[in-house]
Amino acid sequence: MSYDCRNKVIVITGGAGGIARAFSAKAAARGAILMLVDIRAEAADRAAAALSGAGHRGFACDLTDDEQVERMMQEIAATYGRIDVLVNNVGMTSAERFDVRSVASIRLETEVNLLSPLVLTRLAIPLLHRAPDPRIITTVSLGGIFPLGETPIYTASKFGLRGAMLSIGLDLRRTGILAGSVLPSATDTRMLRQEAIDGGNSLQFQDPPQPPDAVARAMMRMLDKPRLEIYPKPSESMLVRLAMLAPNALPSLMRGFRRRGERGMARYLEQLQRDGHVVRGESELVLTEETV
Repeated sequence: MSYDCRNKVIVITGGAGGIARAFSAKAAARGAILMLVDIRAEAADRAAAALSGAGHRGFACDLTDDEQVERMMQEIAATYGRIDVLVNNVGMTSAERFDVRSVASIRLETEVNLLSPLVLTRLAIPLLHRAPDPRIITTVSLGGIFPLGETPIYTASKFGLRGAMLSIGLDLRRTGILAGSVLPSATDTRMLRQEAIDGGNSLQFQDPPQPPDAVARAMMRMLDKPRLEIYPKPSESMLVRLAMLAPNALPSLMRGFRRRGERGMARYLEQLQRDGHVVRGESELVLTEETV
């Protein structure tokens, strides 16, 4: 049976991003009330204004700032009184290699990708318990299963997030809260476009990146049929899980994967330029501003 979204309060982080916008449009079309949380205030407001129906809003919040998060939870409680669905969707990555990046950047990426979803989930539990059928959905990544050599901090945070959410999902079932994770492969978002420009992880480009709508459909399936994990591309998830059965073979396997991925990333960048998402500046490619 389909999850009844009518008048359900759904809070989604990274709310102005591509995946969040795609999911929010689907949930709003089914009658949900969306609160889009993003560090970019104007982008969050525009994304909320673009949704069908009434009552949606954007909310500016730096999820690494405890005071801002506490203030946001107080406002949610005062405005809505409950959270029916919490969607932990915020994330970041960096193409800067591990042996040259700053310690501060390592801490920030870990905090955004791993600690902030855990803290927000913990603080949201009292409001989730006020809902008749509370849910938690977390966007992890196939990078939570398979090591991405060029982006080890992203990999570490997603490995940790996947394990934490599996544990939380098992634990919270006793309280009536159903929690699960979506593990997408490379998705055509602003973050991936920037990573391609920066020469990031070539392993993600074995095939053309999937559209955000594919991940949003998986999220909706998670609502309709709760489970601990769901994969937008089951075939890719099976491949990476099989590869991890023999981790010592990864150094030799990576050579072939990287060559194919580098060709795929070059094609992706060419397509982004043709579509006007990327332009060539004075000395490098530059990501154009998105409309939201």
